[in-house]
Amino acid sequence: MAVFLLALGAACCLGLGFVLQQHAAQRAPRADLLHWRLLLDLMRMPEWLLGTGFMVCGLILSALALNQGEVSLVEPLLATNLLFAMALSRVLTRQTLGRSGWVGVLLLGLGVTAFIVAGRPTGGGAPAGELRHWLVVGTVVGLTLLLVSLARRLPLFEEATLLALAAGLLYGLQDALTRTTTQRLDHSGLDAVLRSWQPYAVVAAGVVGLLLVQSAFEAAPLRMSLPALTAAQPLSGIACAVGFLGDRLRVTPGALAWQSAGLLAIVVGVIVIGRHPAMPGSVRETLEGVGVPPEDERPAEGPGSRPGNSPAENPNDPGHSSGAGA
Repeated sequence: MAVFLLALGAACCLGLGFVLQQHAAQRAPRADLLHWRLLLDLMRMPEWLLGTGFMVCGLILSALALNQGEVSLVEPLLATNLLFAMALSRVLTRQTLGRSGWVGVLLLGLGVTAFIVAGRPTGGGAPAGELRHWLVVGTVVGLTLLLVSLARRLPLFEEATLLALAAGLLYGLQDALTRTTTQRLDHSGLDAVLRSWQPYAVVAAGVVGLLLVQSAFEAAPLRMSLPALTAAQPLSGIACAVGFLGDRLRVTPGALAWQSAGLLAIVVGVIVIGRHPAMPGSVRETLEGVGVPPEDERPAEGPGSRPGNSPAENPNDPGHSSGAGA
């Protein structure tokens, strides 16, 4: 029960922190995207600092949960952070939950329940050797670099989604390495932890992930980034846990089918919730936030104007590259 409470408490803090951080990141200079000075600029914003405080509390609670429970159990519970983000956003936007909101909540809740009940995550398996350890870590880092490289070639709205996916992969890896670090601390003491590479990798993954997710928050509305982040983190964390931590899941055909269905429901649920009108950052709000009138209030283009030159084009157009964060 303690693991469930700690994980849900972490999800609550993370969800609230993400909303506050995105509200601040949307006001950062566009030139700061994917640059370290973005974090320096954000540190001057009280709203971002408050959101970061919630995020740090969430990371501490998640570390405590990971110390007492398996990564493959904690990660699906952390995915519920989107529910808490939606609750705060609903207060800010005064949107009712509606049918689509309830569908998303139901899918997320059923997905988490189905995965945990069917998989029955347990620890105690033999941890993988160093070679497998590095192969799994290298695969996650390689996928992260690939997503960031692809994101740089896309319009801002699509770039935000890929950056959030990359951050989610790193956060899942960070959770798995956090469990490794806490286990070593319990069994071998602080000296052994400081002589190992895992705690430094935890810090590096956290800092790079923070830069990626803040860049995603700056590039586009929250609904373009938070669902991708929330879906990628548990998938990455579970893969790392099974890959090198020795976490075990039931592998009978029926259990695998229910686990797959549960993970699919989690992914679909977070996407549905992320697209709900209660989430901040509708297209209209995005345009108004940068001083561009919505389409129904824009003057007709003159004969000499070129489509694509105006920042007020439809941001949903895949070719649009000037979407601003909201």
